[in-house]
Amino acid sequence: MSRGRKTEGIRFRELHGIVLLDKPLGLSSNQALQAVRRGIFRAEKGGHTGALDPLASGLLPLCFGEATKLAGMLLGSRKAYLAECRLGVTTATADLEGEIVLERPVPALTDEAIEQALAKLRGRITQVPPAYSAIKQDGERLYVKARRGEAVDIPSRKVDVYRLDLVSRTENSLTLYVECGSGTYVRSLAVDLGEDLGCGAHLVALRRLWVEPFREPAMVTLEQLQAAAAQGDEVLLPLLLPVSAGLAGLPVLHLDADLTVAVSQGQQIPLDPSMTGQLAVYADDGRLQALGEAVAGKLRIVRGFNLPSVAANTRQP
Repeated sequence: MSRGRKTEGIRFRELHGIVLLDKPLGLSSNQALQAVRRGIFRAEKGGHTGALDPLASGLLPLCFGEATKLAGMLLGSRKAYLAECRLGVTTATADLEGEIVLERPVPALTDEAIEQALAKLRGRITQVPPAYSAIKQDGERLYVKARRGEAVDIPSRKVDVYRLDLVSRTENSLTLYVECGSGTYVRSLAVDLGEDLGCGAHLVALRRLWVEPFREPAMVTLEQLQAAAAQGDEVLLPLLLPVSAGLAGLPVLHLDADLTVAVSQGQQIPLDPSMTGQLAVYADDGRLQALGEAVAGKLRIVRGFNLPSVAANTRQP
């Protein structure tokens, strides 16, 4: 890492890697990112890979340095949640934060009736995002317009719900396991489910369980990171996953010295015709060099990485 720069009393430094943060309740994703980036790792560059509302907890992958080049890919990856829905109450925001706009009695529901309603929300579905969401319209977030009391026309979108299963239930609540693709609003799933059941619903709790490729994440809390930082870098830095962890599960391509130079110069190199899809490309010295893609028997570089030759990260995902 470099000596870094000093800003606002903080000496930032060059760090590359990923932290699998267990985001606590009450913080926005950006607040959590800044607490870790500025207050703990002092990383020059950082970003997160898909916002969680302050009322949601769970996995928030934080990317630092060269790992920020993977943020877009991780943002679009499959995710899983545990969601609790309150039946019989509809709110303005589709969650606990909003004012109650309608209350209806909860009918006597059978498991079969609930399953029929859930089945309609699986697969490739059409969903209307909440009015109180971070989607931009005319250059402004929808929640800003909604808070001003403006009527907003929210276009529907196609989203993927791979799994939507009932985990447990009470008379007026359902706990669901949700596996979905990018852009899916679990709040909207709760609303649509409540309407189909005839009583309305809103989301009261949400926890993100995993984000592809981190299917069984060993998450760390803010408190654990702070405690590690107090003991020094020899304890803190092993909690930083290598950039390559974000490409776990992809086929690996190891280059020799000549091909490493060729790729660094932007040349296309021939591949075995059997290679398809995205590839994690490693240089001859073992460094992650690029995220590549096999196209018509040649390597196309999707993202190149400028990583130090000696990796400082030892923790595995």
